Amino acid sequence: MVIYMKTHNKIKITTAFISLAIAQHAAASGYHFGTQSVGAQSTANAAAAEAADASTLFYNPAGLTHLDGKAEITGAINIVAPALKYHDAQASYYQGGNVQGATSGKITKTTAAPHVYGAYKLNDRVTLGMGMYIPFGSKTDYQDDSVLRYNIKKLGLTSIALEPAVAFKFNEKHSFAVGLIAQYSEAELTKYADWSAARDNRTLAATAAALQRMGIPAAATANRANWQGRGDVKGHDWGFGYHLGWMFDVNDKFRLGVAYRSKVSHNLKGTAKWQPAGAVVQVPAIANYIQSPTTTATALGAGRGYLPSEDASVHITTPESLSLHGMYRASDKLNLFGDITWTRHSRFNKADLVFGNTKNVVNGQSNRTTITPNWRNTYKIALGGAYQYSEPLQLRAGIAFDQSPVKSAEDRLNTMPDANRMWFSVGARYAYKKRHVFDTALSYVHIHSSRFNAPRAVGTDVDSKGASSAKFKASATILGLQYTYKFE
Repeated sequence: MVIYMKTHNKIKITTAFISLAIAQHAAASGYHFGTQSVGAQSTANAAAAEAADASTLFYNPAGLTHLDGKAEITGAINIVAPALKYHDAQASYYQGGNVQGATSGKITKTTAAPHVYGAYKLNDRVTLGMGMYIPFGSKTDYQDDSVLRYNIKKLGLTSIALEPAVAFKFNEKHSFAVGLIAQYSEAELTKYADWSAARDNRTLAATAAALQRMGIPAAATANRANWQGRGDVKGHDWGFGYHLGWMFDVNDKFRLGVAYRSKVSHNLKGTAKWQPAGAVVQVPAIANYIQSPTTTATALGAGRGYLPSEDASVHITTPESLSLHGMYRASDKLNLFGDITWTRHSRFNKADLVFGNTKNVVNGQSNRTTITPNWRNTYKIALGGAYQYSEPLQLRAGIAFDQSPVKSAEDRLNTMPDANRMWFSVGARYAYKKRHVFDTALSYVHIHSSRFNAPRAVGTDVDSKGASSAKFKASATILGLQYTYKFE
């Protein structure tokens, strides 16, 4: 007897990444990590015009010409404790009926990310810099039995950037800089698939009766959860871009800066691995049927195309940004900071995950999954200040509004439930014998509650989910520690 069943699954990789550890989505809007300097973090990232240490390379490399001394090195670590939870989740199968499982839970965990910068003054006009930092990062992970497992169960996006830069002091008022960005990006994704999606309830019941003669209980066969498979995808790539900076000391009290960071394109290539996860599809004859190429004849008919291992790739572009920032010396002890940053998040309006092998899907055949998050361009506005309490001790604080690129609940991804957020930061800087500078910062990020509404899959690509929805509550606490050593 030949049993015909079309299969379907969706694997999505998006963008951007972390370093030695996995950073969390909760730090900043989109998939930005959120902070690359503890000194900047203490002002809610408003102090890009300050140029106080070598970490200015990330915010505005022209600030390298404003550093004191011959050379310096800055090392920082951010410990991120996110609280991202989902609740009231619901999901249905492609052919109807409710998905059973967990409807609430926490999908992030505490982690840490390092950043390192160095600066060397070649002469009175030229300063060289080098940075290793985390520009993007996100990881969310649902329980294996979450009702949202047919959307995406786990998504990890990581990147680490290396940036050599050169800054030139044109005169006493103007400095210019250029940096070259080499960005290594890595992504991982896990998603469950409904391998009964092409069969309505009546056809599935008929299949259950046929399989009962193979010794598989009809009740187990009719339960769609027993037809599910699991896909794990990993990919990586190097991409390259550039960074431009300008700083203008208008007068003794006011400094203005502009920085532009280019887009970085990635063609992530890797492997997709498929494995049966339900009781029915683990039966050898059915597993072989599902995991053979569509051109291969099996005991149950032509294979469904979900190979145990196959190539996979996705093209993504991390967005460019433009920042305008300033510093005002209100008094001998008080500095005020401001920053406005525009980010072209609209580059993430579509992503195609392409598989090396064609598959039978609900309606026809396909080798790809397409997602259209339809993100918008965003603004971040930050204000901060620093007060010199004593000769070695400086107190710092800031507040910022960070706009989300997500337009609506229908555009929101369950693995990136982004929403508008507010930053509240405090910190301190202590200079010991001028050569040793210690920074610490504590930030609380309040993220607006949000909803997620996903429609049923279209049926013409590698996706098998039904309609789903959930609500999210999120916040994050970030602790930053930094040390700068200034060489004579």
